Amino acid sequence: MRYAIVTDTYPPDINGVALTLQSYVRGLRARGHAVEVIRPARAGEPPGADAQSLRIRGLRVPRYPGLRLALPAGQRLRARWRAARPDAIYVATEGPLGWSALNAAQALDIPVVTALHTRFDIYMGAYGVPWLQPAALSWMRRFHARADATLVATQALAVELRDAGIGHPVVLSRAVDCAQFDPARRDPDLRAQWGVDENGLVAIHVGRIAAEKNLGLAMRAFRALQAERPDARMVFVGDGPERSALQAANPDFIFSGAQRGDELGRHFASADLFLFPSRSETFGNVVLESMACGVPQVAFDHGAATEHLCDGLQGARIPGDDEDAFVAAAVALAQNTSTCRAMGLAGRDAMRRLTPAHVADDLDALLSGLRGGTPDARAPLPVPTDAEDADARAAA
Repeated sequence: MRYAIVTDTYPPDINGVALTLQSYVRGLRARGHAVEVIRPARAGEPPGADAQSLRIRGLRVPRYPGLRLALPAGQRLRARWRAARPDAIYVATEGPLGWSALNAAQALDIPVVTALHTRFDIYMGAYGVPWLQPAALSWMRRFHARADATLVATQALAVELRDAGIGHPVVLSRAVDCAQFDPARRDPDLRAQWGVDENGLVAIHVGRIAAEKNLGLAMRAFRALQAERPDARMVFVGDGPERSALQAANPDFIFSGAQRGDELGRHFASADLFLFPSRSETFGNVVLESMACGVPQVAFDHGAATEHLCDGLQGARIPGDDEDAFVAAAVALAQNTSTCRAMGLAGRDAMRRLTPAHVADDLDALLSGLRGGTPDARAPLPVPTDAEDADARAAA
């Protein structure tokens, strides 16, 4: 089969959407399929094409350094897909490039799925513009209505979308790499750099340091548990627009910056408690990564926590928006080392079944079954000549 994945973010970007898509691409290619990735050209990288990707000119996203939003590219996509027709198209992001892909797929009658990875309507509230939520919902509704299906990561989100009239939701589970995220990566030397030994307590937050992550609650919870455990340290792994202010206000916190691959697994596994106060996640891959690393967590009953975190067994899942309960749970876990260790083991055990290969199988079955999709030759995608590529860049 031949598949196309259209996205405004892809590694080396570090975020849940980019890393999830990379896992999908690897899994589908491992099954022998031809998969092209259509994405913005990165800073300093010229737009262009090769056998496995098409890079579109883009603009930098304000307040999100390193991320770019691709410009519309409808003519270019139609020309490429006429020359090498995909059996199905996966549109991961709702920007201008995503709209171009939907238009091209409709014009060429190619099956297409969208994915809802980010709740932009909820983000509007986090960034102080809640009056834009209706507009964001309208945008999402019109965008996803044009697809054959809208992929979501949880049953709860599927119900929300149906109730809101957004798309035709289908649940596709997420995976976690239990080799990368493994308790065996716990590193005493790294903990020593953080100023703790094996008997100390490290609370960690992994993710973007941004307003939508509700980090004020993470700080409040840590300060409360620190009053009971003066030896505790708070580690932030990630980067984002709020980092400078947070670091200036909390000079005792440790900021490790963005980590990836095995280093991310090493940082996660070297912690003792994961504080995840976000309420804006459609999923939250870090929930699975924390469990795979054997690190218990405190999280709200949203996204991945609803689907996978068993309250009282693998950590604390806080109902509703009860911030006082979140703080109390963090303090209680910090005071009980043996409970934390048992929860970590239970979380690790639960993650062993969520393999990337299994999820790739499910995605393959879904894409190949769209409108009765039929197998196609697995010949490589054509590489345009310099002249063709120049014409396409001008059209984009």
